[in-house]
Amino acid sequence: SITKVVATASAAMRLVDRGRLDLDARVGRYLPRFSGGLKNQVTVRMLLDHTSGLKSYVPIYQRARRSRSRAIDLLYAQPLLRVPGDSAEYSDLNALFLGLVIEKITGLALDKAAAREVFGPLGMSETLYRPPARLRRRTVPSGVWRGTPVAGDVNDQNAVVFGGVAGHAGVFSTARDLARFARVWLRKGVGPEGPWVRPETMATFLALGPRTGTRALSWDTPDLAGEEPSIFGTLISKAAYGHTGFTGTELWIDPTHDLFLVFLTNRTFDPKTRDSLKELKLVRTDVSDAAIRLVPHSCAQDLVSRC
Repeated sequence: SITKVVATASAAMRLVDRGRLDLDARVGRYLPRFSGGLKNQVTVRMLLDHTSGLKSYVPIYQRARRSRSRAIDLLYAQPLLRVPGDSAEYSDLNALFLGLVIEKITGLALDKAAAREVFGPLGMSETLYRPPARLRRRTVPSGVWRGTPVAGDVNDQNAVVFGGVAGHAGVFSTARDLARFARVWLRKGVGPEGPWVRPETMATFLALGPRTGTRALSWDTPDLAGEEPSIFGTLISKAAYGHTGFTGTELWIDPTHDLFLVFLTNRTFDPKTRDSLKELKLVRTDVSDAAIRLVPHSCAQDLVSRC
């Protein structure tokens, strides 16, 4: 699910920055099939902050018969469960629709759009959907099929039926590339080729809404008063933001500490660890705190060149 922020939301942010996407436009403006009843009230912003009212998850793949077009039909058929804008509920469906919006605006498949708007400009040469054979040798397995380790195939079955390219899942990357990505956020939008996104556009994507809880636009932020272990740890600043992924991964960025953390795992590979999410949350909390304690604040800007 780190795909949501690294690919989909970041591509959307670039389109917003260039005036090609309006956050407060109805989704139906870009996707005419997204219409009828309360759906006419859903904006692009609501897809990003998870206040659209869509269900958190639907196993579309079970009825899609391995057809992307059928999967899209099933996606459009999903009803709203709540009044748009009333409250936030994390949903893969939001990112799936946002991916379709990006494809409509750019005229490109989502993987091509993400490469053009995000991965290419930020020098993320090892970040992509559907890694080819030459890169699969470097991809850690995240599952087993009929006794054979599976590497380089997305775990999420809804993403599979979308051809491995979806707004909510499917991106493969490296720690080095994600460090490049995080550094650009710490630098307020300045990438290796110069300005990538204006600071004020980034600030818009990091702002919390009145009814979004800890959710910004796709990004999550620390719930410092929460009782559950936080992916951000206990020492993180209020200005931090981040996201987790299904295989146990996490990425967070803390501008106050001038620091970011990339945590990559393949939790789903080993049956002994597949259901150990509670323990993993504790580990991530400890790692997050250790990073803030041990890494000098001045290191973050130079991390890519040092590692």
